Amino acid sequence: MAKRPVFEEVSDPSASRAPVRTGMIDAAPKGARRAIRLWLMLLFAMLVAMIALGGATRLTGSGLSITEWAPVTGTLPPMTEAEWQSEFGAYKQIPQFVEVNPDMQLAGFKTIYWWEWSHRLLGRLIGLVWAVGFLALLATRRIPAGWTPRLLTLGALGGLQGAIGWWMVSSGLVEGVTRVASYRLATHLGLAFVILGLIAWYVLQLGRSEAVLLRARRAGEARLFSMSTGLMHLAFLQIVIGALVAGIDAGRQYTGWPRMGGEWVPAAIWSAELGWRNLFENPALVQFVHRMAGYLLGIFAVVVWLRARRSPHPVTRGAFTAMIVMVAVQMGLGILNVIHAAPLALALAHQIGAVALFVLILRARHHARFPHETSVRGTSR
Repeated sequence: MAKRPVFEEVSDPSASRAPVRTGMIDAAPKGARRAIRLWLMLLFAMLVAMIALGGATRLTGSGLSITEWAPVTGTLPPMTEAEWQSEFGAYKQIPQFVEVNPDMQLAGFKTIYWWEWSHRLLGRLIGLVWAVGFLALLATRRIPAGWTPRLLTLGALGGLQGAIGWWMVSSGLVEGVTRVASYRLATHLGLAFVILGLIAWYVLQLGRSEAVLLRARRAGEARLFSMSTGLMHLAFLQIVIGALVAGIDAGRQYTGWPRMGGEWVPAAIWSAELGWRNLFENPALVQFVHRMAGYLLGIFAVVVWLRARRSPHPVTRGAFTAMIVMVAVQMGLGILNVIHAAPLALALAHQIGAVALFVLILRARHHARFPHETSVRGTSR
């Protein structure tokens, strides 16, 4: 047998090679993950605007200006003087006009009407952007395996949010009531943050390939991930309690800090007449709970941040540092709102601050679960 050279080719270089099989999530046409990510980022921006507009609608007392739920026909605003008078006439029949705004004229009604109409229109546009984007991705088969149920869930939650919005508004149209029920407002805002959180998480997931995420997960920090999960839940609870405060204007009734009405624990914290409804309708109790939850959130955030400082991953440490800075900013905004009785600009800043903080907690949590690889030179890959 003839001797073979040491470096002889053992395969024919001209022979065709079998294609390399990648993960199922990458099996869709190239660009699917990027396209879905951009679409979700658009929905995210629209939802943030929706939350801000909803806050402005509440703060201006505009939420009850449209007294019916017409998902299709209500898209167009009044076009003629007769149509405006008809809408104004419907508003005159509800308790808010009779007891709160009996001197309101048509010009004033138009102002509050445009706030509520804009809020509802933006909600419809979000639904449209979701539907068009989802159907286009589905038709072109650009949705990676396993992602269809997630994207459908977003659409279903969006539809549910619209129904809850009307459920909330309808609570303020009954006799003897001049504003929406605070617990329904809290439900409405809470679901908005659930949708927002899901979109933010999906955007983070789609920012890296499935193979990279799988490799990163092996280097994940389970303890830090668990702690940040608890922090996320506490932040969500604080946001819901904040909605209860906003629903009964509790933030404008005790404007001292750190005391409430000169007391560490307000004397009016419990009313025997209200019973369990103190949790939703007693301004002293609701604001007190919101303050205490805020302090607890701040303390726990510091604990989580101190734990994150021991992370071997620079990007993870940076994410938790951004989070703790936002905690300080948000607490400062909360105190300023209390002192100044929640004026429109400060109240909206506080609400948007809640969005920023919630997303930064989610981002830090994602980095704890899927840390970025770091080279020996300290740069992320």
